[in-house]
Amino acid sequence: MLAYCLGMSSIILHSDLNNFYASVERRLNPELVGVPLAVCGSREERHGIVLAKSEEAKRRGVKTGDTIWQAKRKCPGIIIVPPRFGEYMKYSRKVRAVYARYTDLIESYGIDECWLDITNTLAVFPRYAGDKTGEDGEYTDDYLRFLGDTIRFAVKDELGLTVSVGVSFNKIFAKLGSDLKKPDGTSVISPSNYKNVVYGLPVEDLLMVGDATSAKLRAMGCNTIGDLAAADDGRIISAFGKFGATLLTYARGQDVTPVAHMDAERELKSIGNSQTYAADLVYIEQVERNIYVLAESVAARLRESGRGLADTVHLWVRYGDMTSFTVQKKVRHTVLCGEIARTAIELFKANVRPPFAVRSLGVTVSGFDGGSSQLTLDETCGNYSRREKVERTIDDIRKKHGYASIQRGILIDDVDGMHNDIKNSHLIKPARFEDREGDEDDGKV
Repeated sequence: MLAYCLGMSSIILHSDLNNFYASVERRLNPELVGVPLAVCGSREERHGIVLAKSEEAKRRGVKTGDTIWQAKRKCPGIIIVPPRFGEYMKYSRKVRAVYARYTDLIESYGIDECWLDITNTLAVFPRYAGDKTGEDGEYTDDYLRFLGDTIRFAVKDELGLTVSVGVSFNKIFAKLGSDLKKPDGTSVISPSNYKNVVYGLPVEDLLMVGDATSAKLRAMGCNTIGDLAAADDGRIISAFGKFGATLLTYARGQDVTPVAHMDAERELKSIGNSQTYAADLVYIEQVERNIYVLAESVAARLRESGRGLADTVHLWVRYGDMTSFTVQKKVRHTVLCGEIARTAIELFKANVRPPFAVRSLGVTVSGFDGGSSQLTLDETCGNYSRREKVERTIDDIRKKHGYASIQRGILIDDVDGMHNDIKNSHLIKPARFEDREGDEDDGKV
């Protein structure tokens, strides 16, 4: 039974800094307080989209992902400022320092979000005047709200930033709770109220349910989280595989994933890079060259990571009209640029028909083997090992003489591509683009 009986259940908080980039800009420049504000990427490099916006801009319809011209059309007079990621990281660390006074179980979910497990550290919180537990021995919702408010007020008083907090008995519902009262609020999803609070919400409000998953669930009659929770296990798992079992666990409040320690190194799940181009790519030859440039950076980072070989290649494509899609394909375990690039090109050709106008491309690999895979006879005869040695030698040459010192033939007529060292020049920038549009600062680093 899910219950907040003393010593039995977890108390998990999810904190989400409100309009984080914009809020930091206002701390650095108080003249921006109270005016519509948007933090946007470089217009010259065609990263000119809204990364964060103030509440004033949000009320005028400005959304994360809007282009600068769209934001100005929706909100005449909006102030546009460039991002300062160094400052955002600095404030992110300051916020985590506040959290660390209450618990050392702090798991980041990007630059502006964290989970906190305070189950065993309640003694460090201020004295609570009311009843902590009810007649059934469970913690009261009022006490749980007090715990969330304590941390929320500390961040606001000390750093001038507002945070929305969700308090629950697992990470999934805690994150869901932090979205319910924005900005600057605390929501409690407890064992006694979770069905009333959660089950009527749209299914896409659940973590990991984006547009594609939502459409598929709704086609199956699962319009709300409650519908999903009540669905037949076999039907959902048949439609989604292992991911379906995860969705059911999340919807039913049965997730027991622990909050990691603040010093724990998060397991690297994927390695990827993306780029937005100065002009739309309209020829397949342009796409192929740029996929190779991306694959070079991804393969080099994979070799450096020590995670072994990867067995899945992902391709992300964004068009000039800002629509996008992501596809993936299983491959034999590899660390070779050529194999990653060829797979990504195959995915592009299978999913895109000319004419096209590609604004951005991204290549990612996942499914790491940790160095445990054994080469087959076919792979050995196919000189896989020799090709890997060649690519590692290229890595060494580039470290010593520069990225452009040695290049693939496909880039011989592309001067920009030959000097496009994405691996070493890639800036920290928001990268959590799920298959639904984010409503707040969705930056991940």
